[in-house]
Amino acid sequence: MNHCETCHKSTTLCLCDVVQPHKTHTHILILQHPQEPDHEIGSALLAHQALENSTLKIGLSWRNLSALLNKKTVDPTRWVVLYLGSGIKGDIKKLEQLQFVSKRGHPTEKPKKIEGIIILDGTWSQAKTLWWRNAWLLKLPRAILNPAHKSLYRELRKEPRKECLSTIESIADTLDVLGESPKVSQHLRDLFSQLLMRYRKNKK
Repeated sequence: MNHCETCHKSTTLCLCDVVQPHKTHTHILILQHPQEPDHEIGSALLAHQALENSTLKIGLSWRNLSALLNKKTVDPTRWVVLYLGSGIKGDIKKLEQLQFVSKRGHPTEKPKKIEGIIILDGTWSQAKTLWWRNAWLLKLPRAILNPAHKSLYRELRKEPRKECLSTIESIADTLDVLGESPKVSQHLRDLFSQLLMRYRKNKK
């Protein structure tokens, strides 16, 4: 089976010709576990291709946020990590779509200024590994997603919780809440929908 040299997917799943890079005010930093297994319908690289203001790093641990972004100084109070959501105090159904929480899991106010969002890409257990192997993540403001709709993955990938989304869907929802252009999130969702449609068609 032939594979695209850019996105590493099979040529039947490659969407490189329809990806349209969009600009956002918010920087999206995706940290991908090196053993993330689902390359065929994985969405991290697809999201990175579609977002000009984004960074994709593959690995298990990094020294700090500055090293990841290749910057001498970074204000960590302006960077938010999408939290795994365990230990949240209260009913998630009553929380905001993007709920900011304290280190103890209590709902908090949105930071005054957000420069970037950090997404952990991998299976549930892999995301937890990234979380605990990078102590600097624990010091950042954190938020959890409370999506209005279930993931488009449906039967293709069993998620541990109904509120879990794919990486690209999580990014789209987050950008909507942060006030980015709806054209950006719509393009992300359209790309993911096309990917899954092609995958399902090839499996028949």
